Amino acid sequence: MDTELILKTGAEALQLEIDGLVYLKDHLGKEFAELVRLCIRILDNGGKIVVCGIGKSGHVGKKIAATLASTGSPSIFVHAVEAMHGDLGMLQEHDLLLALSYSGESDELVRVLVPAKRLGVTIAAITGNPASSLAKLADLTVPQTVPREACPFNLAPTTSSTATLALGDALAMTLLKLRKFTKEKYGRLHPSGAIGRAVTMRVSDVMRSGDRLALVPPSATIKETILSMTKAHGGSAVVVDENGGLLGIFTDGDFRRKAENDLEILSRKVGEVMTRNPASICADALAVEVLKVVEARKIDDIIVLDDKGKVVGIVDIQDLPGLKLM
Repeated sequence: MDTELILKTGAEALQLEIDGLVYLKDHLGKEFAELVRLCIRILDNGGKIVVCGIGKSGHVGKKIAATLASTGSPSIFVHAVEAMHGDLGMLQEHDLLLALSYSGESDELVRVLVPAKRLGVTIAAITGNPASSLAKLADLTVPQTVPREACPFNLAPTTSSTATLALGDALAMTLLKLRKFTKEKYGRLHPSGAIGRAVTMRVSDVMRSGDRLALVPPSATIKETILSMTKAHGGSAVVVDENGGLLGIFTDGDFRRKAENDLEILSRKVGEVMTRNPASICADALAVEVLKVVEARKIDDIIVLDDKGKVVGIVDIQDLPGLKLM
């Protein structure tokens, strides 16, 4: 097969979909603004957004519902056929039913609307046909038309389904902004993912402390310091004053380098050979901030301080991959 023809055909399909998105953006009107206001009113009153569709619109609807839910707008997806066989029970009086159908004439979806109205549910439709049966039954219709499908027969939902998905993203992001949904709230809804860890995990959650933290006074010998490091199963010791304030750090790497030229190193005081002004970070800082310090300073250990400047822990870069922060 001709590579040039393959790439040309693929690029043409992509361009048609891009053109469709540009058309949608340029024709985004007051109906979208009304939908946003309606969603905010529903959500502020304790309701949820129930996305409903069938076929390709159903697949897109699942993603829209998931995006809404994960960005602070409670939402679920209900399949149009399943809705008629009991899943209407997922709808409550103060909910919003967001019905998706590009043609607006999907029988299975249209049949859901009347019983949904009997439940007192508000209905909004997103469709490419504002004169359709779906639009006539809806309380609000948001037009979502595209010049043509990427399908060469202008039949398979391609550009239209992409546009529906993009419009759902636009709705979710607008609600996110207007309802002041923060990065921290987003992280709480994604506790197991890398995103959640990045915005919720604090330095205090990843630091070594207690028995795993080697703290020594400046008067300790290098031998005593190494024994303290061994007991803590770590590669460094933090040198502190009598109040727990940070003075410096001494690592096993420091020991190896200094031992090459100083055979009496074990009897030296750690305060004489420690590294002063080591990298430190606040215990309440986000854990991902540790990565910025590591990258900027090219170091393996970052000392953790409380809000009074007292040493409370240490972050060893070797721990970060296991916590999936690297």
